[in-house]
Amino acid sequence: MTFVKISEQSSDYDNLEKKPVGEILREINAEDHKVADAVQKAIPQIEKLVTEIVSRMKRGGRIFYMGAGTSGRIGVLDASEIPPTFGMDPGWVIGIIAGGDTALRNPVENAEDDKRQGWEDLRKFGINDKDTVIGIAASGTTPYVINALQACRENGILTASITSNPDAPVSAAADIPIEMIVGPEYVTGSSRMKSGSGQKMICNMITTSVMIKMGRVKGNKMVNMQLSNAKLVDRGTRMVVEELGLSYDDAKRLLLMHGSVKRAVDAYRESES
Repeated sequence: MTFVKISEQSSDYDNLEKKPVGEILREINAEDHKVADAVQKAIPQIEKLVTEIVSRMKRGGRIFYMGAGTSGRIGVLDASEIPPTFGMDPGWVIGIIAGGDTALRNPVENAEDDKRQGWEDLRKFGINDKDTVIGIAASGTTPYVINALQACRENGILTASITSNPDAPVSAAADIPIEMIVGPEYVTGSSRMKSGSGQKMICNMITTSVMIKMGRVKGNKMVNMQLSNAKLVDRGTRMVVEELGLSYDDAKRLLLMHGSVKRAVDAYRESES
């Protein structure tokens, strides 16, 4: 079977520079509507991955995202949002980008083509068979990612991939391939657009559902979020008010004393029992 990069095919739109701004925006929005449908078709694979991750995390396993360029930045972004949102240690979900932190803001020449560096980057974290490595590559051909996944499989580590192309090489390297086929980009080959949006949606789905199953959400609330600013302190205070029926001021004092909604509620109920 011949591998065709749908994500690199010519845009369905042309003469973009001649269009009025409103038309450009409406056309981009029309393309963006296709992303959620493409992600929906991948839910069975995402569900399988989340189930496997939860089982491993309950035994001390971690999630690693790996990617280059936009794909790498999206993995790092999702990982960085887990500690403040769910109160998890930063070591539970880790984003690795080809070229290191410099590549978050600036391109690093040839970083994505290095076949050995991905595995070396994982080894720095003491990667083991309880962990899960998710390779993100819109093209599906990034050597940095593919070779890292192959090395993981050789070492008994669960692997998954997220790509925008069917039957991609990165899919063949993964235990659980997730193929999100969003079609050609509005600007030909610009995978920061639909592909990037779909990657972010899938990463959100993976980590949010994992954190829920790991007990980091109660009801529908982020009861373990970090109280890192006034907005979050206010949100947490209102959660405590709702849960315990205290006044706002009493709830705030209790919250700040214990550092999270969950610990505040648990401590109060323990003192009342």
